[in-house]
Amino acid sequence: MTPLLAVRDLRVTFGADEVVHGIDFSIAPGEKLALVGESGSGKTVSALSLLGLVQNARVSGSARFAADAAQPPRELLQLPERELLALRGREIAMIFQEPMTALNPLYTVGDQIAEVLQLKDGLTAREAWDGAVEALRATGIPQPEQRAGAYPHQLSGGQRQRAMIAMALCGRPRLLLADEPTTALDVTLRGQILDLLAQVQQHNGMSLLLITHDLNLVRKFADRVAVMENGYLVEQGTVAEIFSNPRHPYTRKLIDSRPARDVAERGPQGEPVMQAKAMEVSYPMALPGFKGWFRRGKFTAVKNAAFQVLAGRTLGVVGESGSGKSTLALAALGLIPHQGELEVVGRRWGPDAASNKAIRRLVQVVFQDPFSSLSPRMTVEEIVGEGLLVHEPALDAAARRQRVLQALADVGLAETQFPNLLNRYPHEFSGGQRQRLAIARALIVGPQLLILDEPTSALDVTIQKQVLKLLQRLQREKDLSYLLITHDVDVIRAMAHDVVVMKDGEILEAGPVHQVLDAPHHGYTRTLVAAAG
Repeated sequence: MTPLLAVRDLRVTFGADEVVHGIDFSIAPGEKLALVGESGSGKTVSALSLLGLVQNARVSGSARFAADAAQPPRELLQLPERELLALRGREIAMIFQEPMTALNPLYTVGDQIAEVLQLKDGLTAREAWDGAVEALRATGIPQPEQRAGAYPHQLSGGQRQRAMIAMALCGRPRLLLADEPTTALDVTLRGQILDLLAQVQQHNGMSLLLITHDLNLVRKFADRVAVMENGYLVEQGTVAEIFSNPRHPYTRKLIDSRPARDVAERGPQGEPVMQAKAMEVSYPMALPGFKGWFRRGKFTAVKNAAFQVLAGRTLGVVGESGSGKSTLALAALGLIPHQGELEVVGRRWGPDAASNKAIRRLVQVVFQDPFSSLSPRMTVEEIVGEGLLVHEPALDAAARRQRVLQALADVGLAETQFPNLLNRYPHEFSGGQRQRLAIARALIVGPQLLILDEPTSALDVTIQKQVLKLLQRLQREKDLSYLLITHDVDVIRAMAHDVVVMKDGEILEAGPVHQVLDAPHHGYTRTLVAAAG
């Protein structure tokens, strides 16, 4: 069978640096090929170069696209911009990784889909709008007429991704390039988007190139796999071949990167480090209609929550976006007001910063995205040592520097590995190294409890495993307690002793992690576990 797309000796060069080194792959009609690798492996640049979407790059090699069996294949890399413009969205479409940045915030999603239909099919404005609504309906968005009139920020993550898929598919392409289409989504939404793509692919006879680092996703979805490392394609084959008998060490490393459990299986003992009873968090909101003129309503984000974090143990809080888990973490940090009881090491958050200073030393936080949580204008020494200026102001500069070096050594960062380490800035480190800096900043003041808000969701699988191993080691060595916020069931299995499952602000199920995840009672918990498997 003639391949729909045959790529040979593809090379991409920026200036003097070649970032994609002569890769070969092909996609048959109706086939799903997964291009797998970590950040920086070259997989996204390879896909974008096929459509002439990489700026300031030299692209060489061959990419022959045979959309019409009656016509000879076209050489994509030699097409003029006018022909590429006609081909994009019509014969080859692309779904980008982050819909919030790919969609225009100033236009409704219906307008953006309708624009594609007007440009590609020459429809009138009315016909294009009706087509946009039908495209949204085909992706399973509820109330597509209303959703078409919504702006991107008014939709959930899953709905935004469906809108992106609707826009990509309205041109009925022969080939769809999907760049990490589920990375920013919760586990159940991931399954829904993959099911949707599979249904559309089968219905339209479309081929699909899936760009991802998630091997669990690849195992469920793809027909064949091509593995990239540092711009080289190191291995390819069927899903069964690659997962049962990987030949390249890098492929084996990716497959073995699923989080592993290595925690001290200690039983409950001592007083809780944190406990809550009947805790509630509400936000004021406007009421619809004339009622909003006279009074305000409220939205309850966390309802009647009860939990406890025991000494030396990890409590995992798992749920989808909008479940209330991050709101619960903010209340636990004393950053937003709450009702009900919440105690941290036997104390309660007060109304002002001065009364809370002693508690702040005992409770520290590690955020989801280390790049945005670390100041780009501060050096490593300033970032890690900042807490000491607040909680131990009597320390002189030499003693503070020694404490900073020790905290960095605790998380695996040393001057021998990074010359001039203390004077470096966050942008000079990788994502995993930046997360280690964030952990060192939290540890330096000697906390008893760390609140971990999705600490590995922004990291590649191999880096995620390294950070989880670091957190496990630190818990054993320093007898730390963790409140772990995540939507990743695999991370909960690896890290948690106890778990609570949240949905729509309520705790649906709670208990020891093996009991809850291996024999879930609630249907929602069963759905989460099944989607992760």
